[in-house]
This record gives sequence, structure tokens and C-alpha cells, in this order.
Amino acid sequence: MNAIHYSAAELAARFGLDVRGDGARMVSGVGTLGGAGASELSFLSNSKYTAQLLSTRAGVVVLREENLADCPATALIARDPYVAYARIAALFERLPAAPAGVHPSAVVAASARVSAGASIGPCCVIEADAVVEDGAVLGPHCIIGEGCTVGAQSRLVARVTLVTRVILGRRVLVHPGAVIGSDGFGLAFDTDHWIKLPQLGGVRIGDDCEIGANTTIDRGTLDDTVLEEDVRLDNQIQIAHNVHVGAHTAMAGCAAVAGSARIGRYCQIGGNAGVLGHLELADRVTITAKSLVTHSIREPGEYSSGVPLQENRLWRRNAARFKHLDEYARRLAALEKDKSND
Repeated sequence: MNAIHYSAAELAARFGLDVRGDGARMVSGVGTLGGAGASELSFLSNSKYTAQLLSTRAGVVVLREENLADCPATALIARDPYVAYARIAALFERLPAAPAGVHPSAVVAASARVSAGASIGPCCVIEADAVVEDGAVLGPHCIIGEGCTVGAQSRLVARVTLVTRVILGRRVLVHPGAVIGSDGFGLAFDTDHWIKLPQLGGVRIGDDCEIGANTTIDRGTLDDTVLEEDVRLDNQIQIAHNVHVGAHTAMAGCAAVAGSARIGRYCQIGGNAGVLGHLELADRVTITAKSLVTHSIREPGEYSSGVPLQENRLWRRNAARFKHLDEYARRLAALEKDKSND
């Protein structure tokens, strides 16, 4: 494989950046400020790493104008260095080419429609009436259930299961172990036992979404579970039945959204956060890690819950006092009332 090289000037022109220093400096890879070498590019987006910038050996650094004086290397000036770095770094990612065609060990139903330009890997199963569009890549051991659709240029890395009535848009990336379209947790209690509600809906996932490893997305009870375009889900996330997630929303690992919740556009859900069922979050809401959303949020902004980390002995004392908060509040109210009557 031929080595990849770009000059600083080429990168600046390609991504609309300003170059300061040696525009002919060649870049063949990327790295951290502390680890990059003379032929590599790094970036500074957080001021707490300024000390590493001063001593970096990187040949090119992407940064803001105000950090230029501390840069010993050729600089590329960006409004958002992290975004610029992400775009540049993508030039150096080379995934193995997936050959078009169906692997001999794959099982494809007669009524399935698989584009000649799709790549179907070893031990995949494509069931009746499923559709795999042009340029889609199915890695080993993927299962495409009855009536499911994999959109053009989408990639299922390995062991991905689309259970039933799942539609993936174009350029969707699904990481290993994800399960999409399984039964939602729908139950009715009848006197002394549970009755399972049939899950008759599906799952619709928009273009350019990414689904993390071992993430699960349940199909709807009647209507579909929906992820709009450019939704990004980390690993081990649970999306329950009939959830609707707005475009460009991102969720970190182990977050969970209960049934029929509606998440707005451009939201950010932190790791291990939870959203209770049937709630609504407005657009541009941020929920910090480990928070539990117990009521609908109507205004954009950042929201938190939970108890911050404390030294254990202090936490134990505070936890013991927590049981008496109502008592303390009543006593304080009584004292304030007595004082006002004096």
C-alpha cells in the first residue's frame, strides 16, 4: 500500500484553514501533541494541553489563532481545531476494501434482493424479502431479518442482527454485536401473571447514523422506533420501543431511553444517563453523565442530577442525613415562621 502524504499547504487549501510557517512541510500521519513526530500532525483544542504544545515534536499543529505564539511547528489555524483535526485524520484512515459479491458460506433467501455491488461476508444470513442496497457491506455473521433493508453504502461490521421490520438509511455504520428490531418490553399484568404485548412496529434509522457495539434498539409496539439522520450512539446503549430520537443527537455509553420518550435534535446524553418513558426533551438539551431525567424538559440547556463524588466518610455522613431532609426542612420552616412572628 502506497504511503499517504499531504503538505501543510494542501491540507489548508482542502479544509479552508490558514497556514503559518512552512507550507511545504509534509504530513504522513497524525498523533498526540506528546507523541507525534516530525512527519505527523497534531492539534490543540483544550488549553490545559498548552504545555505539551510548547514541547511538541509534531511537524504540523492545528490550533486557534490565540495559541499561535506557543507553537514551535508549522500551524494550521482553525476556528474549531478538533473538527478540523477530525476531517484531516479521516484522510489517513484506510479500511480494507470489501469485495462485491456474496461469500460462499452466506445464506440468502430466494426472495431477498441483494445488489451486485454489495459485499456479503462469511456466514451471513439474509432472510426473505430483505433488501441490501448498492455498496452496503455486511461483515461476518450478520443476520438481516425478514423484510429488513440495509441502505446503500451502509456498513455492518460483524455479528450485527436486524431482527424484523428494520430500515437502515444510507451510510449507516453499525458496530459488532448490535441488535436492532428486537421485541420491545411490552407487558400487561392480568391479576396474577404477565401478558406479552405483540410488537407490531419496526425501526427506522436515518442516513449517516452510527450505532455502537452491543447497543440494542427495540422495534415499536405499533408505530416505529425512529432515529433521524446523523444520530450517534455509543456502545451498550438501550433504546426502547417507540422512542424517537431527533437528528444530530449523540449518546454516550450505557445511556438508556425508556419507551415512547422523544429526544429532540442536537441533544447530548452523557454516559450512563437515563430518560424515563413518555417524556420529551427539547432540541439542544445536554444531560450530563449518570443523570436521570424524570420529567420533560421544555427548554434547551444543560441539566444534571445525582450526587457528585465525595470522600467516602463524608458521603456516608451525608447519606445518613439524607433520610432526615424532610424533618430538617420542616424544622427550618417552623423556625423561620417563629422568627417572622417576633
